[in-house]
Amino acid sequence: MTKTELLELIANGENSGVEFKLDDIRAEQLAREVVALANFNGGRILLGVGDDGAITGTQRDDVECWVMDAVFGRKVHPQILPYYEEVRFDDGRIVAVITLTQGTAKPYVVRHNDREEIYVRIGSTSRLATREQQARLFSVGGMIHAELLPVSGSRFQDLCKERLTDYILNIIGEPKAPVPTVDAWAEQLCGLGFMAEREDGLLVCTIAGLILFGLRPRRLLRQAGVRWMAFGGDDKSYNAIDDQVMDGPLIARFEQSSDGHRMIVEMGLIERLIQAMRPFVSEEASELDDNIRRKRHWHYPLDAIREGVVNSLAHRDWTRNEEVEVISYADRLEVLSPGALPNTMTLAKMITGQRSPRNSIVVDVLHDYGYVDGRGMGVRKKIIPLLQQANGVAPEFEVTEDYVRLRMQRSL
Repeated sequence: MTKTELLELIANGENSGVEFKLDDIRAEQLAREVVALANFNGGRILLGVGDDGAITGTQRDDVECWVMDAVFGRKVHPQILPYYEEVRFDDGRIVAVITLTQGTAKPYVVRHNDREEIYVRIGSTSRLATREQQARLFSVGGMIHAELLPVSGSRFQDLCKERLTDYILNIIGEPKAPVPTVDAWAEQLCGLGFMAEREDGLLVCTIAGLILFGLRPRRLLRQAGVRWMAFGGDDKSYNAIDDQVMDGPLIARFEQSSDGHRMIVEMGLIERLIQAMRPFVSEEASELDDNIRRKRHWHYPLDAIREGVVNSLAHRDWTRNEEVEVISYADRLEVLSPGALPNTMTLAKMITGQRSPRNSIVVDVLHDYGYVDGRGMGVRKKIIPLLQQANGVAPEFEVTEDYVRLRMQRSL
C-alpha cells in the first residue's frame, strides 16, 4: 500500500470494513477487531491511527512480531493469517496495515482469560454477538445444521403420514413402511433426519422434517411458509391486490397406481404458491388456438419462477425469523430468501454454478421428488438463460448479510 492510498483510506474514515487503532491497544482488544472483521466480510485495521484520523504511528518494537504472535497466534481462534504491511512516512512515523479476508471457518473467537467470545461488526463498531448472531455464524460456518434442530412442541402426529409413507416406499424403495406405531416410525425418521431425540428423551420433529412433511409447519415454526404479495404498481405504496401467508408441507402428496404412474393428489406449498401467483404472472390469450383453447402467456418463464421459488425455500437460513417473500409488481417479480449466502459462497460463484447447500437434507428430498436439479445449476442453466431469452434482460441478484433477493423483469 502506498502513502497516497493509505491517506485516502484514512480520509474516508472508519466503516464496516476499516478500523483505526492507536499503538497502545492491548492484544485482546486488537483480537476483538480481528475476529469481528473475520466474522463479517473482512477488512483492514490501521494500527497507529486515532479515531479522528490523526496519524500517530506505532511506537512498539517489532510490531509485526507482536501482531502475528501475541494477537493472531494466541488470541484469535481458529487460526487466520492476515496480510501485514507497514507504510512509512518521511518523518519516521509508521502505520501498520493488517488486511483480512472474510473468514472461512466461522465463527472466529477471542480467547482470553479462559473464555471464548464471539464478536461481530455492526457499522463501524465491533460488538459481542447476540445468541441469534452466534447461531447464524455457526450455521454459516457449517458447525451446526439448523435444519436438524429440534422444533419444540412438535411430535410425530404433526407430520403427514401419507407423504412419509410415499417417501419411504416409493422414493427410498423400502419394501414396506414401518408398522403403525409411533416408536417404529420414530426410529426410521430419526435416521432420516426428520425427527430427533431431545436430551430428555422426548422425540420431536426437526426443522427439515416439519417443513418437508409437516401438516401445519407455521403453527410451530413461525418462519416456515411463504409470504405472497401482489401490487398493481411498482412499489409497496399501492394497495396490495393479493396478500397472504401460505402454510403447508413443501412436498406434494403423491399416489402411485398399479402401473407405476405417479400423480399428485394434494398439492404441496410450492404448487399452491405457483397456483396463487398464476393470475398475476400470466394471462390468457384473447384468441383460441387450433384446439379451441386459449393459450396462456407467461410474463416470466414458468420454469424460472419455479426455480427461483424452490431455491429460496431450499437454501434459506433457518436461524432467521422471517419467512420467504415472493412479491409481484407491475414491472417485476421479486423472490427474497432470508439469510446470507453460506460461508465462502459468493454471487459470482453462485452464477457460475458452484454448489454449497445450506440445508442438505431438504435439498436431497426436493431432488428426490424432482423439485430441484441434481446438478445444482438452476441459476446458471435455467433462470438466467430463460429470462434473457424471454425479454433480453438478465435477472438481478442482491446479496446482503440478511437476505438474497432475485429480481426478474416482466416481459411484455
